[in-house]
Amino acid sequence: MQVGVVFPQLEIGSDPAAIRDYAQAVEELGYAHLLAYDHVLGADIQHHPGWNGPYNHKDMFHEPFVLFGYLAALTRRLQFVSGVIILGQRQTALVAKQAAEVDVLSEGRLRLGVGIGWNAVEYEALGENFHNRGRRSEEQIAVLRALWTQEVVNFQGRWHRITHAGLNPLPVQRPIPIWLGGRAEPVIQRVARLADGWFPQFRPDRTGEETMARLHQYARDAGRDPASIGIEGRVSIAGRPPEDWAQEAEAWKKLGATHLSVNTMGAGLRSPQEHINAVRQFKEAVHGVAV
Repeated sequence: MQVGVVFPQLEIGSDPAAIRDYAQAVEELGYAHLLAYDHVLGADIQHHPGWNGPYNHKDMFHEPFVLFGYLAALTRRLQFVSGVIILGQRQTALVAKQAAEVDVLSEGRLRLGVGIGWNAVEYEALGENFHNRGRRSEEQIAVLRALWTQEVVNFQGRWHRITHAGLNPLPVQRPIPIWLGGRAEPVIQRVARLADGWFPQFRPDRTGEETMARLHQYARDAGRDPASIGIEGRVSIAGRPPEDWAQEAEAWKKLGATHLSVNTMGAGLRSPQEHINAVRQFKEAVHGVAV
């Protein structure tokens, strides 16, 4: 089970040197990957009555593709994971181009996590349809893979039309791995049919075991080996002692997780250095659990 970190988007600030130091420290500590959340816009909740989203316009989000391009030149082994790019609100061919460029600059270190999101305000501002985002995402995945593996693409779909055109440069990985995020049953079915991996949103408990069993059955129904689908668990350190971190990491491993990431946000840390200290402590706590 490979272990990575959740980039502390909301708390690290905007100092490029601090971001560089954090990523290099994570790599030096032996973490396998850095996972970054994605939001282009945050809504001002004063003007959106009934808003119940976890983020708003005061929360900082560094754009993942630009962030990864910056960090690719400053690291050598660290993999970059979007967790997740809100695919439905972005132009598919542009996502393919951006992802391919990051993969080239990082020499094949990108894992593209995508999802359909929940923020209708963001979809509106980016000019995309919020209501058909799930159905569109399946065609988007097909377009991404075509653009990453073919020099010239001719694609005629319900929402996409590419007439004998292609990307240059193509990515190092052909195709770049696509992982899905989300918890709804249609998402789990989509993971089973289409994805290279999944970011589940549950705890590794009995309910999690039941969800994994459904995923495996959906995969078999689709003619796929369930073991071919990667699983990334997540452990949050906030308000919990280190022994709990290790127990949850072990639970994820027993559940079949291939990857794990640690989230240090929300734990009252006040500086990038404190986040570095926290991931160092987590690494020590789960020593022997993860490989």
